[in-house]
Amino acid sequence: MKSFVKIGVVLGVSVLAASCFNKSKPNYQYFPNMYEAVGYEAYDQSDAFPGGMEAMYPVEGTIARGQSLYEYTNTNEGYEAAKANLVSTLDSVMIEDNMAKGKELYDIYCAVCHGTKGDGQGILVKREKFLGIPNYADREITEGSIYHVIYWGRNSMGSYAAQLNEKERWQVTEYVMKLRENLVK
Repeated sequence: MKSFVKIGVVLGVSVLAASCFNKSKPNYQYFPNMYEAVGYEAYDQSDAFPGGMEAMYPVEGTIARGQSLYEYTNTNEGYEAAKANLVSTLDSVMIEDNMAKGKELYDIYCAVCHGTKGDGQGILVKREKFLGIPNYADREITEGSIYHVIYWGRNSMGSYAAQLNEKERWQVTEYVMKLRENLVK
Protein backbone atom coordinates (compact mmCIF):
# COMPACT_ATOMS: atom_id res chain seq x y z
CA MET A 1 0.00 0.00 0.00
CA LYS A 2 2.84 2.39 0.83
CA SER A 3 4.41 1.77 -2.58
CA PHE A 4 1.14 2.78 -4.34
CA VAL A 5 1.14 6.04 -2.36
CA LYS A 6 4.76 6.73 -3.28
CA ILE A 7 4.07 5.99 -6.96
CA GLY A 8 1.01 8.23 -6.85
CA VAL A 9 2.96 11.10 -5.28
CA VAL A 10 5.73 10.80 -7.88
CA LEU A 11 3.19 10.72 -10.73
CA GLY A 12 1.35 13.67 -9.28
CA VAL A 13 4.52 15.77 -8.95
CA SER A 14 5.61 14.87 -12.51
CA VAL A 15 2.18 15.78 -13.93
CA LEU A 16 2.26 19.06 -12.02
CA ALA A 17 5.77 19.85 -13.30
CA ALA A 18 4.85 18.96 -16.88
CA SER A 19 1.75 21.16 -16.73
CA CYS A 20 3.94 24.21 -15.89
CA PHE A 21 5.99 23.78 -19.07
CA ASN A 22 4.99 26.09 -21.90
CA LYS A 23 6.88 25.82 -25.22
CA SER A 24 5.86 29.31 -26.35
CA LYS A 25 7.29 30.95 -23.23
CA PRO A 26 10.73 29.74 -22.01
CA ASN A 27 11.32 29.08 -18.37
CA TYR A 28 12.94 31.65 -16.13
CA GLN A 29 16.71 31.78 -16.62
CA TYR A 30 19.17 32.90 -14.02
CA PHE A 31 21.57 35.39 -15.71
CA PRO A 32 20.16 34.97 -19.21
CA ASN A 33 23.15 36.79 -20.74
CA MET A 34 25.24 33.78 -19.82
CA TYR A 35 23.01 31.56 -21.95
CA GLU A 36 22.44 33.88 -24.91
CA ALA A 37 25.58 35.97 -25.18
CA VAL A 38 25.45 39.15 -27.21
CA GLY A 39 28.09 39.04 -29.93
CA TYR A 40 30.19 42.17 -30.32
CA GLU A 41 32.64 42.82 -33.09
CA ALA A 42 36.10 43.93 -32.04
CA TYR A 43 36.10 47.33 -33.72
CA ASP A 44 32.37 48.16 -33.74
CA GLN A 45 31.13 51.30 -32.13
CA SER A 46 29.47 50.74 -28.80
CA ASP A 47 27.26 52.67 -26.41
CA ALA A 48 29.61 51.64 -23.63
CA PHE A 49 32.13 54.28 -24.69
CA PRO A 50 31.47 58.01 -24.53
CA GLY A 51 30.98 59.64 -27.90
CA GLY A 52 30.92 56.28 -29.71
CA MET A 53 34.69 55.85 -29.50
CA GLU A 54 36.08 52.49 -30.56
CA ALA A 55 38.05 52.10 -27.35
CA MET A 56 39.06 54.03 -24.28
CA TYR A 57 42.56 55.43 -24.35
CA PRO A 58 44.72 55.67 -21.23
CA VAL A 59 44.89 59.00 -19.48
CA GLU A 60 47.44 61.25 -21.11
CA GLY A 61 50.77 61.25 -19.30
CA THR A 62 50.27 57.87 -17.61
CA ILE A 63 52.29 54.71 -18.09
CA ALA A 64 51.48 51.07 -17.46
CA ARG A 65 52.29 49.58 -14.07
CA GLY A 66 55.86 48.27 -13.93
CA GLN A 67 56.96 50.41 -16.88
CA SER A 68 59.07 53.52 -16.90
CA LEU A 69 59.55 56.36 -19.29
CA TYR A 70 62.58 55.90 -21.52
CA GLU A 71 63.35 59.27 -22.99
CA TYR A 72 65.86 58.23 -25.66
CA THR A 73 64.41 57.68 -29.12
CA ASN A 74 65.10 54.80 -31.47
CA THR A 75 67.39 56.84 -33.72
CA ASN A 76 71.14 57.26 -34.15
CA GLU A 77 70.88 60.54 -32.22
CA GLY A 78 69.04 58.77 -29.40
CA TYR A 79 71.72 56.08 -29.35
CA GLU A 80 74.50 58.66 -29.17
CA ALA A 81 72.69 60.60 -26.43
CA ALA A 82 72.14 57.42 -24.38
CA LYS A 83 75.76 56.43 -24.93
CA ALA A 84 76.94 59.78 -23.59
CA ASN A 85 74.46 60.44 -20.78
CA LEU A 86 72.68 57.31 -19.55
CA VAL A 87 74.07 55.62 -16.43
CA SER A 88 72.96 52.64 -14.37
CA THR A 89 70.28 53.03 -11.74
CA LEU A 90 71.19 49.85 -9.86
CA ASP A 91 72.00 49.90 -6.17
CA SER A 92 75.78 49.74 -5.75
CA VAL A 93 75.39 47.80 -2.48
CA MET A 94 74.04 44.68 -4.18
CA ILE A 95 76.76 44.33 -6.84
CA GLU A 96 77.26 40.58 -6.41
CA ASP A 97 73.53 39.84 -6.60
CA ASN A 98 73.15 42.04 -9.68
CA MET A 99 76.14 40.42 -11.39
CA ALA A 100 74.83 36.91 -10.67
CA LYS A 101 71.39 37.77 -12.02
CA GLY A 102 72.95 39.63 -14.96
CA LYS A 103 75.06 36.57 -15.84
CA GLU A 104 72.01 34.32 -15.63
CA LEU A 105 69.99 36.58 -17.94
CA TYR A 106 72.95 37.10 -20.29
CA ASP A 107 73.37 33.33 -20.63
CA ILE A 108 69.67 32.99 -21.49
CA TYR A 109 69.23 35.87 -23.94
CA CYS A 110 72.63 37.04 -25.16
CA ALA A 111 75.20 34.25 -25.07
CA VAL A 112 73.74 32.36 -28.03
CA CYS A 113 74.95 35.15 -30.33
CA HIS A 114 77.53 37.14 -28.34
CA GLY A 115 79.21 34.14 -26.65
CA THR A 116 79.61 33.47 -22.96
CA LYS A 117 82.77 35.62 -22.88
CA GLY A 118 81.38 38.46 -24.99
CA ASP A 119 83.78 37.64 -27.83
CA GLY A 120 81.05 37.39 -30.48
CA GLN A 121 81.46 33.61 -30.77
CA GLY A 122 78.12 32.31 -29.60
CA ILE A 123 76.70 28.99 -30.73
CA LEU A 124 74.63 30.60 -33.50
CA VAL A 125 77.74 32.33 -34.85
CA LYS A 126 79.71 29.07 -34.75
CA ARG A 127 76.90 27.37 -36.68
CA GLU A 128 76.95 30.31 -39.14
CA LYS A 129 73.32 31.28 -38.50
CA PHE A 130 74.44 34.87 -37.82
CA LEU A 131 77.67 36.40 -38.96
CA GLY A 132 79.46 39.55 -37.90
CA ILE A 133 78.54 39.66 -34.20
CA PRO A 134 81.03 42.14 -32.74
CA ASN A 135 83.43 41.44 -29.93
CA TYR A 136 82.77 43.73 -26.95
CA ALA A 137 86.47 44.67 -26.84
CA ASP A 138 86.31 46.00 -30.42
CA ARG A 139 83.63 48.60 -29.72
CA GLU A 140 83.43 51.77 -27.72
CA ILE A 141 80.42 50.91 -25.59
CA THR A 142 79.08 52.44 -22.40
CA GLU A 143 76.36 51.48 -19.96
CA GLY A 144 74.00 53.80 -21.79
CA SER A 145 74.71 52.37 -25.23
CA ILE A 146 74.25 48.79 -24.02
CA TYR A 147 70.97 49.63 -22.28
CA HIS A 148 69.74 51.49 -25.35
CA VAL A 149 70.51 48.53 -27.63
CA ILE A 150 68.78 46.11 -25.25
CA TYR A 151 65.76 48.44 -25.12
CA TRP A 152 65.42 49.28 -28.83
CA GLY A 153 67.69 46.82 -30.64
CA ARG A 154 70.27 47.85 -33.23
CA ASN A 155 71.23 46.57 -36.68
CA SER A 156 70.38 42.83 -36.73
CA MET A 157 69.78 42.63 -33.00
CA GLY A 158 66.15 42.98 -32.02
CA SER A 159 64.75 44.61 -28.91
CA TYR A 160 64.66 42.68 -25.65
CA ALA A 161 62.47 45.23 -23.85
CA ALA A 162 59.57 42.77 -23.79
CA GLN A 163 61.68 39.98 -22.27
CA LEU A 164 63.60 42.02 -19.68
CA ASN A 165 62.20 44.58 -17.28
CA GLU A 166 64.13 47.75 -16.43
CA LYS A 167 66.11 46.25 -13.53
CA GLU A 168 67.00 43.14 -15.52
CA ARG A 169 68.20 45.27 -18.45
CA TRP A 170 70.52 47.15 -16.09
CA GLN A 171 71.76 43.86 -14.61
CA VAL A 172 72.62 42.55 -18.07
CA THR A 173 74.25 45.89 -18.88
CA GLU A 174 76.48 45.67 -15.80
CA TYR A 175 77.45 42.10 -16.69
CA VAL A 176 78.30 43.09 -20.29
CA MET A 177 80.52 45.87 -18.96
CA LYS A 178 82.29 43.31 -16.78
CA LEU A 179 82.77 41.02 -19.79
CA ARG A 180 84.16 43.93 -21.82
CA GLU A 181 86.54 44.78 -18.99
CA ASN A 182 87.79 41.17 -18.94
CA LEU A 183 88.29 41.16 -22.73
CA VAL A 184 90.18 44.45 -22.83
CA LYS A 185 92.68 43.33 -20.17
